[in-house]
Amino acid sequence: MLFFTIILVVCFVSVSNKKNNDTIKIGFVGPLTGDMANWGENTLAAVLIAVDEINQAGGILGKKIEIIPEDDICTGRNGADAVSKLINIDKVVAIAGGVCSGATLGEAPISEAAKIPQVSFCPTNPTISQAGDYIFRVVPSDIFQSRYAAKYLSEIGKKNIAVLSIKNDWGNGLNKAFISAFTKNYGSVIFNDSFDQDTKDMRAQLSKIKAKNPDAVYFIGYTDQTIAGLKQAHDLGIKTTFFGADPWDDAKIWNELGSLGDGAMYTVIGTNSSDAFKAKMKAKLGKNDFIYCSNYAYDTLKILTSAINMANSTEGTAIKKALYETNYTNGVSMKEIKFDANGDPTSALFTVKIIKDGKAKEVTK
Repeated sequence: MLFFTIILVVCFVSVSNKKNNDTIKIGFVGPLTGDMANWGENTLAAVLIAVDEINQAGGILGKKIEIIPEDDICTGRNGADAVSKLINIDKVVAIAGGVCSGATLGEAPISEAAKIPQVSFCPTNPTISQAGDYIFRVVPSDIFQSRYAAKYLSEIGKKNIAVLSIKNDWGNGLNKAFISAFTKNYGSVIFNDSFDQDTKDMRAQLSKIKAKNPDAVYFIGYTDQTIAGLKQAHDLGIKTTFFGADPWDDAKIWNELGSLGDGAMYTVIGTNSSDAFKAKMKAKLGKNDFIYCSNYAYDTLKILTSAINMANSTEGTAIKKALYETNYTNGVSMKEIKFDANGDPTSALFTVKIIKDGKAKEVTK
């Protein structure tokens, strides 16, 4: 009986190892729950579309790609746990993600120590540039976004700005970068305050902003805080322009606010998207709820798998070397993506959207 049991165990291990060797595992990290869950759902859908296309074309290195998703809840602590599991238990060869800057900064040291390449598709905090040799991202740093926002606000006649930002790695980084760019080149910041990530009450800060009567409010928030803050600004009778950043490109915000959000504006990282890709996203999600970052998530999988093919290896150092040599063209995010010595993209594209009749529409000059 003992002999028979041992045979069964050996056979099971053999079959399991064979199954593991049949696929190349790539991890996904993003906020699948919490305030930014809509972003996690969107980007995972885009990643899975890319994987389906790659596998239907025969996979890479003669094997199919398998995605292992983990929820980082948009925080560094959860992100570190998620990446540790992907590397140590699931044995992924690379990681796609994350979405949020704080989560990515928590994840990066784990990937770096394990020499597992991680390519992120949404985090924009400037300090990610120094996060490690195995850490890449396909979106530009907030250094670029802040400069673009500062210049745009000046061009539309906004000279005295109030800044209200979320207290986390992303919010703190964008706050600092924007204030530096605006005060150095265009005008004055007459008010600067922040709010905790889990708060939904900003009436105290907004009342102070109303008293200052700024030309515009640069409001740096995620989805739920933005909804609450804009509702409270409306209730307080604040008439000035509210101007946000890329997380405002979440349809949930404007679907919930409706016409109450009219006149709000925000910067968003540009894309090279197509109607065909948007149709694929709608089919995958089962709804028309497209977020720009999905373009970058899709291209991230194509870039990672191309690097694995180029390296002809699933070994981390070889994949990293291939990523630095990447010249990815005609994607749905950018027409060309190349990485600099910090693993950042060498070019940046931004645009501005304005809310009209409860819908976000690109501003045309």
